[in-house]
Amino acid sequence: MWYYILALIAFLVDQSTKFMIAKQLEIGEEIPVIGNFFLITSSRNRGAAFGILPNQRWFFVVVTVVVVIAIIWYMQRVRKSSSRKLLPVALSLVLGGAIGNFLDRALNGEVVDFLMFNFGSYTFPIFNIADSCIVVGVALIILDSLIDLNKTTPESKSQEGNEIV
Repeated sequence: MWYYILALIAFLVDQSTKFMIAKQLEIGEEIPVIGNFFLITSSRNRGAAFGILPNQRWFFVVVTVVVVIAIIWYMQRVRKSSSRKLLPVALSLVLGGAIGNFLDRALNGEVVDFLMFNFGSYTFPIFNIADSCIVVGVALIILDSLIDLNKTTPESKSQEGNEIV
């Protein structure tokens, strides 16, 4: 149950921040947080990451429903494993973020983005809390996979001495 609570927290933080931005700022309005490096701005995205595939609302809705179902199914399988604690946390973050962006797309046809970073003359694509949860979740999934890859089972350790070189 803890993992679903984490997903719910990610979802609620995402939705509340998007609501505040949409109500408090006009589209395009910017508030500097750290000079010109980090700004809070109000932007809308009708596509996926980096604005790719714009105006494909129903495609994203269908894909997200499939992904959410797959994550919930996989979380049920993985959470029973006592050895893998990082993976369910990672999946929870991805789940909360996916549902957050899904709700925006399903209801409004667009996602509220507001976190803007400038690196000199380059502006990183504006994003939101849901996007951050998804990216951190995927990074943790990769980390968990690398950790799991490096683990050796007791069987493989005992067989190492029996191998013929």
